[in-house]
Amino acid sequence: MKLGIVGLPNVGKSTLFNSITNAGAEAANYPFCTIEPNVGIAVVRDERLDALEKLYNAKSKIYATVEFVDIAGLVKGASKGEGLGNKFLSHIREVDAIVHVVRAFENEDIIKTGSDPVSDSETINFELMLADIETLSKQAEKQKIKIKQQNKTAASELAIIEAAIKDLESGKVPENNEFLGQFNLLSLKPMIYVANVNEGGNADDFRAKVKNEVIEICAKTEEELNEMTAEDLAELGITERALDKLIAASYKLLGQISFLTAGEKEVRAWTVRQGAKAPEAAGRIHTDFEKGFIKAEVVSYENLMEYGSHLKAKEKGLVKLEGKEYIVKDGDVILFRFNV
Repeated sequence: MKLGIVGLPNVGKSTLFNSITNAGAEAANYPFCTIEPNVGIAVVRDERLDALEKLYNAKSKIYATVEFVDIAGLVKGASKGEGLGNKFLSHIREVDAIVHVVRAFENEDIIKTGSDPVSDSETINFELMLADIETLSKQAEKQKIKIKQQNKTAASELAIIEAAIKDLESGKVPENNEFLGQFNLLSLKPMIYVANVNEGGNADDFRAKVKNEVIEICAKTEEELNEMTAEDLAELGITERALDKLIAASYKLLGQISFLTAGEKEVRAWTVRQGAKAPEAAGRIHTDFEKGFIKAEVVSYENLMEYGSHLKAKEKGLVKLEGKEYIVKDGDVILFRFNV
């Protein structure tokens, strides 16, 4: 799962990135501090894995991870090459979803490149649409050539492209479909907003005016919390950080869940798409597991913890052998049986 952090210059993208990944990206008070995208890995904290580690006295514990990309700040006219222009847009094409950061904080010491969260977000969304219009216009010309070559599907495909261009020109995101999906359109990327607020601040006005989910984060505070231990956070009464909410929202946005594997050697969380069947989940561990899949031995995390061991849960009939059609649920603890 790869998420791109985007926004106007100086909205706090790199500070947020550092908070999430501890990657140490440069965060400075001038536009285009980030030129090449920084890439970092964020650990998906999961208390279930901590409990399983104690239950099995496991030698190793491995959390699931999410890849974040800190992409250069965008300016008006990027679709025409302004600022870092096309370079910025090409980086967005490579991510699965967009984390769109807007400036909802006040700080006279940090140069302000936009005006307000709503208009700033509209600037970026407009540039994404303009880039998509250019992409689709090129595809339309190719379809016209195919029509002259008597291609049977070209006319209907051209109609889809032209309808999408019309939507974009009117400021509307076109309806996604399998045909448009092949063009990797920027405006069709799943998106979540992060409102970078002052400590104790809120983004209620912004939330009321946008359709996407909004997560409020004081990026500077979150970066400072990275220096604290779990004990320090507990003393302050912090049980869930804003960053945890962002990662959870990202999972939901992309339709992802976690299943777990556990034993004395290792406890581990794995990410799989919601609705995935057991063989696909097995393939997340190793492709041979999917090819040689026989059955999945499944117990819910809650049942396993209630009865204290896999064996006791099995004696109660709470461990089930499920076949290839079993749909994996979030929090399933699974052992796979397979031939290799």
